[in-house]
Amino acid sequence: MSVIETIIDIPVEHEKNVCGQFDNYLKKIERTLHVTMIARDGAIKIIGPDQMVQRAKSVFSNLIELSRRGNVIAEQNVDYALSLSFTESDSQILEIDKDIICRTINGKPVKPKTLGQKQYVDQIRKKMVVFGIGPAGTGKTYLAMAMAIQAFKNGEVNRIILTRPAIEAGEKLGFLPGDLQSKIDPYLRPLYDALYQIMGAESYLHNAEKGLIEVAPLAYMRGRTLDNAFIILDEAQNTTPAQMKMFLTRIGFGSKVIVTGDMTQKDLPSGAVSGLDMAMRILKKIDDISFCQLTSSDVVRHPLVQKIVQAYDEFESKKKPTDRKRKAHYDD
Repeated sequence: MSVIETIIDIPVEHEKNVCGQFDNYLKKIERTLHVTMIARDGAIKIIGPDQMVQRAKSVFSNLIELSRRGNVIAEQNVDYALSLSFTESDSQILEIDKDIICRTINGKPVKPKTLGQKQYVDQIRKKMVVFGIGPAGTGKTYLAMAMAIQAFKNGEVNRIILTRPAIEAGEKLGFLPGDLQSKIDPYLRPLYDALYQIMGAESYLHNAEKGLIEVAPLAYMRGRTLDNAFIILDEAQNTTPAQMKMFLTRIGFGSKVIVTGDMTQKDLPSGAVSGLDMAMRILKKIDDISFCQLTSSDVVRHPLVQKIVQAYDEFESKKKPTDRKRKAHYDD
């Protein structure tokens, strides 16, 4: 295998952003692609096998362009650019970056960061009902919230309704202090956090007082018909089949529904069937319903979260054959 070298020019104002503190990103690319990189005088010399040098060049070109667009390069950007360099989709990272959904109250753009997230956002635009299924940190709820707020601001819907089942994750609601609302609020806190970050607390409170934005437990949805609304059901893995059916049959004219869940984090009683699991089997052939499966490669939190998700996935995949054997033994 021939060894080649190439040089990439990096504008001085983008060098620190692209190379990372103490050249951490540079070192990560070197380790992953088995190349040698020398940064000097606004340029980077890349030395190594032909194919790996081309991949490193592609990664750096993408990172430089992201930096030019005003992005603060994070380790997640480097990891994703590296993973895409091994596929035919390495240039798509720049296409993804163009899709700005909205901006937070601080002016930060909210946009998909992976191909999986881009597909998820595109399906929300096209379909009436979208199921976003994947592990923690894949942006399922946050992107759905951004899409809801943008639709509300554009006048596409008259109100936003956010709901999730109030299922205890090991604790009992009855032992929490305060009235019913005080007991339920901690379960809805992630929804409030996203609302405050994207819309601002003042704007949220103003619209909430008018009844245009509602954050409520799933049980409060019974008996209602929701027209011209953007409805998000979060933590859907903790619904029962009856609750899921009740929720989906609330949909009215002009409404859009997003259902998010992580099948690996169920808090239902042992042996109980998840409404999300059943919905995936029953509704998969209906045209205007889309199921988007996000994976560990779509995790956009700290890189350690991605490693944790992958470790759990590997553990579960090893455990399942053993569980099946044990079940077969008992059935015999």
